[in-house]
Amino acid sequence: MSTVQGRLRIAVQKSGRLADRSLDLVRDAGLRVVKGANDLLYKVENYPIDLLRVRDDDIPTFVADGVCDLGIVGENVLEEGKNGGANASVVMPLGFGKCTLKLACPPMLDYAGPASLQGLRIATSYPKILRRYLDEQGIGADIVVMRGAVEVAPRLKLASAICDLVSTGATLEANGLVAKETVFESQAVLIQSPVAPEPGLQHLLESIIERMAGVVSSQGAKYVMLNAPRSALDAITAILPGAGAPTVMPLMGRDDAVAVHAVCQEAVFWETLEKLKAAGASAILVLPIEKMM
Repeated sequence: MSTVQGRLRIAVQKSGRLADRSLDLVRDAGLRVVKGANDLLYKVENYPIDLLRVRDDDIPTFVADGVCDLGIVGENVLEEGKNGGANASVVMPLGFGKCTLKLACPPMLDYAGPASLQGLRIATSYPKILRRYLDEQGIGADIVVMRGAVEVAPRLKLASAICDLVSTGATLEANGLVAKETVFESQAVLIQSPVAPEPGLQHLLESIIERMAGVVSSQGAKYVMLNAPRSALDAITAILPGAGAPTVMPLMGRDDAVAVHAVCQEAVFWETLEKLKAAGASAILVLPIEKMM
């Protein structure tokens, strides 16, 4: 059972690349967040929920131990923090905070694949993930653990290569490094404690998860409305990106045409509209979706 009687707790990153987006997700799920007396604990004024704002590498432990019921954390942090005991479970990917853990090295290193790292030293902040990758590749290399500024390790002769998170690649380029192999792909995920909340809070917990799933589902989704000839309905439906079965309704006074409404889970580009128009669609409207369940 959760350690806080009568309240749910959600762990989010206090600062860093996921902090703002995590708070946005919480607010978009209908939770009115109020800053507390200190920067560690925020209250939710419309539900018995607290937000615990902590270091990202503490979030998996807090959730696994039942200190928090839910947490928002990067997959890379979750994977690196796993141990032999009980671990938090992933409820869903959240679609933001995407990055890649990559091997990178200076251009002067004669690199012809992962085997080129045999016997070398590799600097990283993710020794568990890197060790697993090296073992899978059958590579014997020494791992140098660093907690920051990993990219300077080759310049300081601490290591021949690095394994670090890459989003744009600008930091690697600034330090004269070239990205090579992908070791791990990461994004923000919602995690849940193996420790059940109080019975009276279980429904609220499920509701919050469902709301967050609705927020995630609506990200990038569009609601498309158009008129179409009945004869072109199959062709037009096939063009709609990422849409399930659309809603088709008769047009008043028209037996030869229908109105089509569809939720598109993929991006709707101008090229998509041009294809729809060329197939016979007219009066095409594309609207953003704020919430979806």
